[in-house]
Amino acid sequence: MPATRSLHESVDEAATSGAPRLFRLVCCDQPLAGSSRHALDGIDRVAIGRAAAAQVQRHGDALTLGVPDAAMSTVHARLVREGRRWIVEDAGSRNGVILNGARQDRAVLVDGDLLELGETFWLFRHQAGPMATADPEPDLTDRELPEPLPGLATFAPALRDALEALARIVHAHVPVLLQAESGTGKELCARALHARSQRPGPFVAVNCGAMPESLAASELFGHRKGAFSGATDDRVGLVRGADQGTLLLDEIADLPLASQTLLLRVLQEREVMAIGAIHPVAVDIQVVAASHRDLKALVRQELFRHDLYARLAGFSVRLSPLRERREDFGLLIAKLLARAPFGTTARLTRNSARALLRYDWPLNVRELETCLNVAATLANGGTIHTRHLPEALREAPRGEGDTASPEPPDEADDKRRRAELIALLREHQGNITAIARATGWNRVQIHRWLKRFDLDPRPFRGR
Repeated sequence: MPATRSLHESVDEAATSGAPRLFRLVCCDQPLAGSSRHALDGIDRVAIGRAAAAQVQRHGDALTLGVPDAAMSTVHARLVREGRRWIVEDAGSRNGVILNGARQDRAVLVDGDLLELGETFWLFRHQAGPMATADPEPDLTDRELPEPLPGLATFAPALRDALEALARIVHAHVPVLLQAESGTGKELCARALHARSQRPGPFVAVNCGAMPESLAASELFGHRKGAFSGATDDRVGLVRGADQGTLLLDEIADLPLASQTLLLRVLQEREVMAIGAIHPVAVDIQVVAASHRDLKALVRQELFRHDLYARLAGFSVRLSPLRERREDFGLLIAKLLARAPFGTTARLTRNSARALLRYDWPLNVRELETCLNVAATLANGGTIHTRHLPEALREAPRGEGDTASPEPPDEADDKRRRAELIALLREHQGNITAIARATGWNRVQIHRWLKRFDLDPRPFRGR
């Protein structure tokens, strides 16, 4: 994340030509509640504060966002446009405005800034390119996001464009090449392509890097009985096994050169010749190849056939790594926790949420999923603290000026919760029902907290 900067930074450094967007990523107390995107085109002022339920109001050049976050003040922060710059201001909140880990009263915003307001984290985007185009819906929740391919939705413009292009090409019957880092969901994308195509045959996934070179041709293209030592029966092979369906060749760069030659014939002639066979067999397959390596570079090094690359790259797309699609963190955290062991009741501390949102995730979504599965299990479905996260997240470097609480997570969380309860008891004169209505908290949980923190609501009544 970018380091905190001075309000006096030059306009040229702080502004870009893109269209500004504000993303509500995650609320620590309700991480499964989902996220939202708010376009700031034509907006000069944004007010963010606590509300009984999520609210969005647009009046002329003003936008008001309400969040059911008891840790936020009624009016917590403001975003103000000044020329081409956007400024964030603390509106006199009780918990302050945290920008990239450092408390700020007033500061200029740049693309990628992470804001903490109460227990809710926000991402500010102001970049050129696809984001400069107008959004059909200025305010959109992750549950309203369209899915270009079944089960795949994203707020990130580059990934959205890639998925929409794949959805359009799905019936063109040309090979598809997915270039992406490990853990980005290449197989998930290929399965979605297969589902969208409605091809009657099966989806067959092949990890080219896991096949021994001596067996690769036999596994892929099949063999006849007696074709070689050990060939005790006929095998149709994985290519014919995907007939009328989709064949995913994952990590295609690891396919041996000899097998590359045979695969080229399959793509050119739409037929496969088993080892030891006399006549080829016609096949109807949709081929999806995937690799985390640069195939063009491998072609130049003569480690990958140029004619096979030309065939495979009939339509080539790049899937964005997780670090380039931070708009989707709230969407992904909610989705992954929902299917994680003990994940449906989990919540986050501010420190653990900050660690999740500021880590670079070199292994992408797969790493995030593993992290949340383990954390939710260690927390037994309760609050996920930084101690439940992998060491790499706990030791991730913080931004310049990061003033995140040095207190142990348990102590800091308890002190914050007790202070919030006292403020709410004062505001609602000890009325537990009113507190539950204002915050969305369960009454039973509120009584548990009162008992835990030795708080009696009766002295607050009648004040």
